[in-house]
Amino acid sequence: MINYNPKAWFTFIFHVHKGDTFRKLWPLILSVGAFSGIVALLELHFFKLSESNSVSNINIMHSILGFVISLLLVFRTNTAYDRWWEGRRLLGELTNVSRNLAIKIKALKLEKEEMEFFNYGIPKYAFALKEHLREKLYFGKNSFLIEVDGGKHIPNQIAGSLTSRMWNLSAEGKISGEQLIILSADLSRFTDICGGCERIKKTPIPFSYSAFIKKFLFLYVITLPFGWVFSLGFFVVLIVPFVFYVLASLELIAEEIEDPFGQDANDLPVDEICNNIEKHIGEILG
Repeated sequence: MINYNPKAWFTFIFHVHKGDTFRKLWPLILSVGAFSGIVALLELHFFKLSESNSVSNINIMHSILGFVISLLLVFRTNTAYDRWWEGRRLLGELTNVSRNLAIKIKALKLEKEEMEFFNYGIPKYAFALKEHLREKLYFGKNSFLIEVDGGKHIPNQIAGSLTSRMWNLSAEGKISGEQLIILSADLSRFTDICGGCERIKKTPIPFSYSAFIKKFLFLYVITLPFGWVFSLGFFVVLIVPFVFYVLASLELIAEEIEDPFGQDANDLPVDEICNNIEKHIGEILG
């Protein structure tokens, strides 16, 4: 995730950062500009259809389609941002649940061995969930405290180990039944958070909807030179690529943030959140 000062207008306007859509779109922008130049050249020097009655009809069509595509892109962007924000809420809940669980375990005044186990196991769940959402394997350091099978769902294995340890402490009489119920409620939230993140990760926008937006956007932009060349002339070489850049950028941004757990420039700061969980749990239980 990019850390920035929202008040630094100069930086926003003149700095091209890693997540800027221009880096990805510039080949298409140049292609659209070249196509617009060819259309302008043919019209102004060869066909000269500017006096045709169909000119006004083409402009009206573009105005109507422009309104429709703007509604589609607004809906697309809002839907993607909702997924991004829900992901941030789930990661915030993961942080809070981890802290609350550690505080309650600290209050139990367990033996040093038990404290070390939970001091390692609680942050490990966060790191395992991060790598699971990125479709990678995670084993972590000091893996002898919690053994995992890389071929299975690792966050579930870690949550199962934490729960088993709690039940063993209850069976040994080190914690009461009431304490076990309270602690189990926090542990169960880990699985709920994991399920919510998986729902975001594995449920992208329907293929037909995404494909339709891209096709509609392409056809709209590629026909703009035919409607605007009569009034703008060779200026379509600059204006049409700019319109394409604005509209296509909205779609690219939506594609990037609808899966917020990756490593793109505009994704959530998952690594930082996991490191903070490890740091705070260590401060509580260390």
